[in-house]
This record gives sequence, structure tokens and C-alpha cells, in this order.
Amino acid sequence: MIARPASGCLCDNSLRNDPDNTGQTMSEQELTQEERILRVMKRVLTDVARDTYAKPGFRHPLSEDTIKGMRDCLALITARERELAEAAGRPQSLRPRFRDEPQSSVVVPLEIPGKNSNNDEQ
Repeated sequence: MIARPASGCLCDNSLRNDPDNTGQTMSEQELTQEERILRVMKRVLTDVARDTYAKPGFRHPLSEDTIKGMRDCLALITARERELAEAAGRPQSLRPRFRDEPQSSVVVPLEIPGKNSNNDEQ
């Protein structure tokens, strides 16, 4: 179960690169040590931002300099991730999907009349 963040977003960023819904975003063998470090740093920074969310009108627990520093770090991490992906020949076109967002493709099973399926052999 995915907890709804304080911002109210229903997105599931943890599975955005997981076409098989295995719970893993990308094979660990395909990631370099630097990519794993960047991914963890990005996750921790976004978790801190989510955990310290302040409702409108309330004072944010982090200083403006700290917030700016976190934004700068996330921008640098994203730029480096893009560089590493381009160097490895991996596309960077994957984006987070919302759970209630319609799928862009639909799988339609085709049954050809006259062909026996494995279940019909008995």
C-alpha cells in the first residue's frame, strides 16, 4: 500500500520504471554504484521535503537557505542522472504515472478460430 503524502498526490514514483510491477525500479546490475548513490540521495531529499511539509499559512520548519540548497542538490542529481543515462544509451523519457491515469496501451488477447489452445487438448 502506498501512503498518500501530505501534498495529496496520488502518484506512485517508486514504480515509474517498473514495467513488470516487480517492485524494483531497474535491475541492480544495470545501475552503476554512482547511479545507486544518486538514486538514494534523491529519495532521501524528497522524503525530507515530504516529511517537513507545512500547510499554507504555517511557518516551514526548514530555513529558506536549506530549502534552496535541497532544490539545488536535486537539480544537480537529476542533471548527473541524465548524463549517466545518455552515456549508457538509456532513454530518459520515463515519467511518473498516477494510479488512476489511463494506460496508453491496451493488451487485447486474440483467439484465432479453429486453433486449439493448450486447455482444449484434453
